[in-house]
Amino acid sequence: MDSRTDHLVRKLRLRHLELLVALSETATMRGAAARLHLSQPALSKMLGEVEACFGARLFERSHQGMQPNALGASAAYRARAALHELERATEEVSALQRGAVALLRLGAPSVTAAVPAAVAELRRQMPGAVVQIREGRVHELIQRLLAGELDCVFGAVTPELLASDLTPRLEPVLMLEDELCVLTAGPPPRAATGGLRWADLSDSPWMVPPRDTLVRQAFMTAFLNDAVPPPAPVIEVMSSVTIGALLRADPQLLCAVRREHASDELARGGVRRLEVLPRVPLPSFGLFQRREDLQRPRVLGAFAQALRRVSGTPPPARRGARRARPADAK
Repeated sequence: MDSRTDHLVRKLRLRHLELLVALSETATMRGAAARLHLSQPALSKMLGEVEACFGARLFERSHQGMQPNALGASAAYRARAALHELERATEEVSALQRGAVALLRLGAPSVTAAVPAAVAELRRQMPGAVVQIREGRVHELIQRLLAGELDCVFGAVTPELLASDLTPRLEPVLMLEDELCVLTAGPPPRAATGGLRWADLSDSPWMVPPRDTLVRQAFMTAFLNDAVPPPAPVIEVMSSVTIGALLRADPQLLCAVRREHASDELARGGVRRLEVLPRVPLPSFGLFQRREDLQRPRVLGAFAQALRRVSGTPPPARRGARRARPADAK
């Protein structure tokens, strides 16, 4: 620990960290004072103490209120992460006191076959593990991961994520390939010689997600690549619960979904997957953790191993391992 950090540790209090977060989120002295149950003069004094500790001005006053400058935004971000880590410590100690052997905070989409299977596998290998699953969109979950609210996130590597400035701060633990799948509860359509193609299904009644989704875009691309116009869906829906119910209620429907969603529906029964050529890849799924974490909980490694087992993904090659040459094969 260098001298400046040592100085901060000695001078800063947790209340100072709460002040940084409150001011960055409310943008007014009055709002931050109300959140922290302090008077505005007391809050102003605390802000002076914080800025003295950092040796810099962190917030700028304007007619719009208190706005963090670049230094203040960075300090508030780190303060928020530190408070989340303290919250994690409190949760872990509480869970261990109740008899748990480990606590995993996992972010995942609401529809996934791999995560439930991996959690069950983890519980078999580590019976005392406690898992908290938070569901949502991958970009929002990644934000919560980087803020320290989650230990890892399982989600699709979307173009939005790749185009953001978040990717360099993430470390992939595991990557799973994904593809477009077609489900139906009815009999399979008659295929021409050589297998069922997308063009063969252009006149079928389709249920697909909205246009702004990756699945819908891949669905349209599949037909365009087969030299036929994409069919207009008879049902456009996003809810996985509604999709499953409609598939089983109307055997005439075909539905385009991710492989993760398809696996979940197939496990529930009553539907089948159609093999349609050519296969259409979708952005891979990944299990991500914070790159900056120095020491990761053992349960995170155990969960990654469980995810590999249930998905049939081989473990990562050891660094420095010699690759087999053709002459080595027998």
